[in-house]
Amino acid sequence: MDSASMTISPRKLRSDLYSYTYQDDSSMPLVISILASLIERNMARNAGIAKRCKWASSSKDARIRAFDGMEAPDMTIQSFLERIFRYTRVGSPVYVVAYVYIDRLSQNYPGFRISPCNVHRLLITTIMVASKYVEDRNYRNSYFARVGGLTTNEMNRLELDLLFLMGFRLHVNVSVFESYCRHLEREVSIGGGYQIERTLCCTEEIKFRQSVIKRRYNHVARITK
Repeated sequence: MDSASMTISPRKLRSDLYSYTYQDDSSMPLVISILASLIERNMARNAGIAKRCKWASSSKDARIRAFDGMEAPDMTIQSFLERIFRYTRVGSPVYVVAYVYIDRLSQNYPGFRISPCNVHRLLITTIMVASKYVEDRNYRNSYFARVGGLTTNEMNRLELDLLFLMGFRLHVNVSVFESYCRHLEREVSIGGGYQIERTLCCTEEIKFRQSVIKRRYNHVARITK
């Protein structure tokens, strides 16, 4: 059955996420369908705004056009997220953290709009960076580039663009993570009482990974100055 057309009940969502494994035959996380639906609605809203206000269709700030492609790929958001999972097998928390990063971009740059021309590059970049933050083992940038239909140089540049746009603020603490989980939960059923997987990492792991990420990207920042 196509996951895009499958009815997601609170019980099914809870069962799927809490039984998720990182095995090669693990099923598609249901959070992918929820995230795809949320982003599609955001894009539809942005398109409506652009039609009503021509000034909103494009931003003069070149920094937030870093993810714009020459044309929109012929692949739905749902299919693209499924492709990323199929070839990378990143866990459910990675998609939640990627969504946090996208939301931070929107908050930091009010002129930023998710559109068909930037959504695929934005997703592969935020998921790759979130994977480096959340998970212990990761694929190289060159592998993520192939999954996303980019060159390695493009992938490297998009990663740096994202880091500088976010001011290297990658840390997502447990309370923030859980608040975004609750937001995604409401996409399925308001007040359903079920939980998206919240095993981001324990407090000690968060502190350790924060220090490692900070050292790693401070090194990158010095090199690129």
